[in-house]
Amino acid sequence: MIDYPEKILLAFGETFSDNDQIFNWLLNNGYPELAALSSSMRGSEEATKWLLNNGYPHFAAFDLAVDGKKEAYEWLIKHDYNFLIIFTDACLKKPEAINWLRQNNLEIFIRLADKITFFRHNQTFNIYKKRFN
Repeated sequence: MIDYPEKILLAFGETFSDNDQIFNWLLNNGYPELAALSSSMRGSEEATKWLLNNGYPHFAAFDLAVDGKKEAYEWLIKHDYNFLIIFTDACLKKPEAINWLRQNNLEIFIRLADKITFFRHNQTFNIYKKRFN
C-alpha cells in the first residue's frame, strides 16, 4: 500500500466519506483493488471475495485485522506484510504505530487511519441489514 501515489491514497480515503464519484474513479482508472478494499471495509462480502480471488488477499486480511480478527492479523505477520501490520495498528489507535508512521514521514496513513476509524465508529447497526447498505 505504501507504493501508491499520495493522490491515490487521498482518493481512497475519500471513499469513506461516501464519495461515489471518487469510488467510481478508482474502480475505473486502474485501482479496482482500492475500490474493493473500501467496499470490503464497508461490509461488502462480494468485495472481500473479489480481493481474495484477484491477488489481494493481504487487503482482505488487513480489513479483517482492523475489525479485530486475530487470525487475519497473524496471517499478515506470517506473510511478512509488515507495513499493513503497522497500518492496522494505526487504525486501532496504537500509539507506537502512529509514532512510527509519523517518524517515517507517512502522515497520509495517519489521516487514512483516522478516516477508517471514524467511519467504523460511526456506522449504524441494523440487525435486519448487512453491515453496508
